[in-house]
Amino acid sequence: MWIFGWKEPSGFSASSTAEEVTQGIDGTGLTAIFTGASSGIGVETTRVLALCGVHVVMAVRNVDAGRTVKEAILKEIPGANIDVMELDLSSMESVRKFASEYQSLSLPLNLLMGYGNSFHAIPRQHRTAVCDKLFRSFSLNTPFVGDYEKYCKTMKNTARKGNREGRVVILSSEGHRFAYREGIRFDKINDESGYNSWFAYGQSKLANILHAKELAKHLKEEGVEITANSLHPGSIRTNLIRHHGIINSIGNMFGRFFLKSIPQIGAATTCYVALHPQVKGVRGEYFWDSNIGKPSSKANDAVLAKRLGNSA
Repeated sequence: MWIFGWKEPSGFSASSTAEEVTQGIDGTGLTAIFTGASSGIGVETTRVLALCGVHVVMAVRNVDAGRTVKEAILKEIPGANIDVMELDLSSMESVRKFASEYQSLSLPLNLLMGYGNSFHAIPRQHRTAVCDKLFRSFSLNTPFVGDYEKYCKTMKNTARKGNREGRVVILSSEGHRFAYREGIRFDKINDESGYNSWFAYGQSKLANILHAKELAKHLKEEGVEITANSLHPGSIRTNLIRHHGIINSIGNMFGRFFLKSIPQIGAATTCYVALHPQVKGVRGEYFWDSNIGKPSSKANDAVLAKRLGNSA
């Protein structure tokens, strides 16, 4: 249980904070695109990255919320380098527009960091018919799927010119262990029969891990200094289960005793994987509590990962 805070091989534990795992790290000169940066864990992650000197491009659906977060961080860290750009991961048009706009800015790209959508955990009655079809594709829960080549090209150029390792960091979850029995239902992504919100959520998080592993493999084969890893941020109190009635009530009742506090601890693993020297050269791993963790057998299925890569 995280509250005991036992230190593991990295020297950090489940109770380590984002500031602790990045203490003494200078991120000056690094530029990061970060989706999901305007709420929950994302806010603290953005703050700590900025504190380390990273130029953070907040890729957010709600631009006003993003600007509010930016202003709050600037009050604490006047020299923070933060930009806010619109990106709605539920819209492929928005994804392509963002990619094009980013390229037009001629900015470098060292870190590509993404918190996928939590849509698969929301019951169907809370979703529109149009978005239902869009989000039912598990690939949309893996950020950067659309127009990834544009990001990748920019990252490759940045890594070569700056002689500095690039990192792709994808948030997954221990929920990946609760995917459908076959792992990913490639032939039933939009099938209404047998749909289960929790299994679909697990499927999407499993896709996150597999995507990171397959991407890491290809980048290594290309010989570029860019790594890709996935992570579980910890059992964090978020609004993910707000639509699940009794489960949400139980979570609110006991969560304060057993779940991590977002601002203090929840962002630690993300910041660790993004910036820490210990992660240099590490590829295709799944991190948990700022240490390399062991995912499910499905998450280590190379055949499944390859099929996912071919279908993205």
